Amino acid sequence: MAGIASPGRTKRGGVIMVENPIRNIALIGFGEVGGIFGRDFAAGGIEVSIFDMLLGAEPSRTAMLAKARVAGVRACDTLEDAIGAADLVISAVTAPAAAEVARNAAGYLRGGQMYLDINSVSPETKREIEAALGFSAAIFVEAAVMAPVAPQRLNVPMLLGGAGAEAAAGRLQAIGMNVTPVSDRVGVASAIKMCRSIFIKGLEAITVESLFTARRYGAEQQVLASLAATYPEMGWDSALPDYLIGRVAEHGRRRAAEMREAAHAIADVHLEPLTALATAQRQDWLAQEIARLGLSVRRGDAFSWQELADAIAGERQTEENSAEQLHGAK
Repeated sequence: MAGIASPGRTKRGGVIMVENPIRNIALIGFGEVGGIFGRDFAAGGIEVSIFDMLLGAEPSRTAMLAKARVAGVRACDTLEDAIGAADLVISAVTAPAAAEVARNAAGYLRGGQMYLDINSVSPETKREIEAALGFSAAIFVEAAVMAPVAPQRLNVPMLLGGAGAEAAAGRLQAIGMNVTPVSDRVGVASAIKMCRSIFIKGLEAITVESLFTARRYGAEQQVLASLAATYPEMGWDSALPDYLIGRVAEHGRRRAAEMREAAHAIADVHLEPLTALATAQRQDWLAQEIARLGLSVRRGDAFSWQELADAIAGERQTEENSAEQLHGAK
């Protein structure tokens, strides 16, 4: 409403002032998302400390320290050291590790700190994290990341949930984050994310399965032309197939893990997660095939889904021919 400052902000002389501003951030997890956020926060003048399990042993430790130096953040050898002075603690780890990380962090958190979980996990896992942090004095806020982080970086849209979400929004917006509170209940933001992911990652998996099959029959051009005629605004006859399959090729394992979390969300409301589990299986399959062939698919590299499909098909044909020759020699 006009003339009313948002929670966590006051208005003085026409200027909105943020109460309790965030000056120090701890990032738990320094992978793709943690690396982007850490670099951008540090560039904005915020003190950033990071902790990642990859700091625990070589050769990953050397690579992680180099990444931290480039980003301008402080790498810490313990979780306690990383979060001790932080105003904001952001958990950006893998989906299976999210609850355990929260349990490990709980004993080190103090009053006045905010614990922001941005991991793609089910509503029940978010509530498990809330319970794990319950005895600490920190404020827990769930966040659901609603788009790929790399293109938009800190401006990636996020939905917030929890009793402290409304008040947290102003503080997070003040450091450049694009957040919107949607509920005072933990789990709602995650449910929105999971239900969207069922559709988006399901579409990716269907695209892999449909077009790889069509390619082996020599029918992909006709299939794509038919899809483009049915859905002319989507880009089936241009960049969309490479984009959808490229997302799986680059992040298949992570996306499969998220779909297993989506399956938990479906099962928690007494529906059978048939599509979610099948999506996870197909995403995992492509990641495994890429690893088996020793291929590398990285963001920014030129990508052709046809070349990837042909590489997988060619390797399979070679294996089949070898097996037939071995059988014929007996």
